[in-house]
Amino acid sequence: MATLNFDELAALIECNSHSKNKLGIDQHGEQMIELLAPLGFSLTRYQREHIGDHLLFHTPKIEGRKILLLGHLDTVFPKDTFTAFNQDELWVYGPGVCDMKGGNFVALNALRQLRTQFGPLHNIDFLLVSDEETGSDDSKHLTSELAKNYDACLVFEAAGKNHEVVIGRKGIATFEIEITGKAAHAGNHYSEGIDANFALANMLLEMTSLTNLKRGSTVNVGKIQGGIGANTISPHASMVVEARFSSLEEQNRLLQGIENICFAIEITGVEISIHGGLQRGVMAPTKEQQILLDDIAKILGSPLSTEQRGGVSDANVVASMGIPTLDGFGPFGDGDHTRDERALKSSFALRIEQVSKILAAWCFDTYEYAPSPSVTDDALAQ
Repeated sequence: MATLNFDELAALIECNSHSKNKLGIDQHGEQMIELLAPLGFSLTRYQREHIGDHLLFHTPKIEGRKILLLGHLDTVFPKDTFTAFNQDELWVYGPGVCDMKGGNFVALNALRQLRTQFGPLHNIDFLLVSDEETGSDDSKHLTSELAKNYDACLVFEAAGKNHEVVIGRKGIATFEIEITGKAAHAGNHYSEGIDANFALANMLLEMTSLTNLKRGSTVNVGKIQGGIGANTISPHASMVVEARFSSLEEQNRLLQGIENICFAIEITGVEISIHGGLQRGVMAPTKEQQILLDDIAKILGSPLSTEQRGGVSDANVVASMGIPTLDGFGPFGDGDHTRDERALKSSFALRIEQVSKILAAWCFDTYEYAPSPSVTDDALAQ
């Protein structure tokens, strides 16, 4: 493989693509279009007014498995905060070098290697969304619909420290809850008031009690507001609640539990308004995913190391559609979402080589696909 041109990565990094910078995201999207067009990709642009456009790069479809590569264009750093790219002997530094412009760079170079070796590509599509860092509130609907067209998905978030790929991620739900009570003078008309703050306090305790660490489930009331002053029964209060869960069973338990608490508290006379809900469903290991891992182990000659993470990504979205999904195919890096973000240079070459071999086997029959019949649901449970 030719030596990587990190100057090319630098140009991608130095184009600010903060989630709320539509102009910058679209400029970064044009960079990716320019890089992928010579590889034979066609483009479908999903134009958006207030956020960056989502981009689907696609190749001709023939008989055989269809593969989706998935990444995002946006980063968490606003303009004029953290924009510089740097490198030394071992590391590259800058906004997005591991989350996840570096991952997209891995995918780009794996596709280049594939095109050089085999000629025109087919059955491989590459989706780049623009709002992952803010929860994929817009793109998750698009991703869910597109996912139905593929037999497997590779996601290019950062690799683990030992180049683990991600087989599981917690799901997440977020709620904004408004509580409306009735104001009254705290001294003269105490009994005539309906205390929104008191209702909130009881809800906070009940929601937090839904946490079950042994099951990997947490409920966090991360922000509360309420009341007017010490001499007034509070007429309003609000809370922001986040739930995270590691299984579909726990996802259903927590969502139902939060809903039940809200309905139950209304008997005190307050009114409850709920906004939000499930943001990304849980990504849990499955039998089909294990078959995919076994296939990759045969292609590469050894199994990939795996891990599960508490954070979410767009892998959750695809996995929730029942598509065998693996995440973490980007380079190893750390410091993401901080000014210390960096990625290990050597991990780029490793990941590019691995992804190239996987795609070559799937799309050009360099390896005869033979799912292992030994994988069972019982084995996964061990």
